[in-house]
This record gives sequence, structure tokens and C-alpha cells, in this order.
Amino acid sequence: MNIVKHSKGSNLQRVQKKPFPSWINMYQRTIPAIILGSLLGTYLDLYFVGKGLYEFPTRPLSHIFSINLAFTLIALPLFTMVFLLICSKLKLLKKISLILLLSLFMAVAERAAEGLGLFAHHYSWKHQYSFIGYTAYLTVIYLFFHWSRFRI
Repeated sequence: MNIVKHSKGSNLQRVQKKPFPSWINMYQRTIPAIILGSLLGTYLDLYFVGKGLYEFPTRPLSHIFSINLAFTLIALPLFTMVFLLICSKLKLLKKISLILLLSLFMAVAERAAEGLGLFAHHYSWKHQYSFIGYTAYLTVIYLFFHWSRFRI
């Protein structure tokens, strides 16, 4: 195997290496956090549906699965990806504000989903639980993303 090196006396310009596009690198770095988020969302749904705290009356493949796979395998990963891409550009205080705002939005969206018949909570459920749960979920996902980007 021959390795060709640039000669010191050569008048030819060196060919600069093209950097790997940063947007591709960014998407690759989000993949482990997206997978974790999808798995965590799936297992939390399985747990809470199993405990009877909520259910998904309208869902794909309802005769096989007790949870809404469209949400945990499509909507949640897309939501997580957009969240991480936005978060990666923000300073700490704005990240915290974004997490709290998105958690509030998701708690309100759950109520709207109940009105549409897509989601049903047990009568003892308080929507503050959803706010706290989404705050913890987004914090864990972001911390994992932040930790893993230094490991990849």
C-alpha cells in the first residue's frame, strides 16, 4: 500500500479536507437520546396503563397493544428530536424555561386529547402529575443527550 504525501517543494495547493457536515453530526448525536426517550415513554405508558391510571381508547392495533404505538414510536421521537435540536442552541436558563413550557403544553394537550376521545385518565388523576412527569422526562432526556455527546 502506497501513501502519497505532499512534497514540501511542490507548487500545488493542498486539497483541504471537507469537514463532515455539522447538521449530520448533530442528528447522529440525537439518535441515542431519541431511542432512550421512545423506550422510556413506551415503558411508562405500559406501567401506567397497567395500573389503570390512564388508557388509550382509540389507538392503532388496539387488539394487540394496550398503548398508543403511534405516539410512542412516531410522535414522541419526533418531539424529542425537535426538543433536543432547539435545546442544543439555548443557554441554561432558556433550556429550563423551555422544559417547563413544553411540560405545561403537554399537560394541556393531554386534556385536549381527552376531549377528543384519544386519551382517558382515571378519575383520581390530577394533571399536575402530567406536568411533573413531562418535566422529569424532558430533563432526563436532555441530561442523557448532554452526557452522551461527550462520549460519542
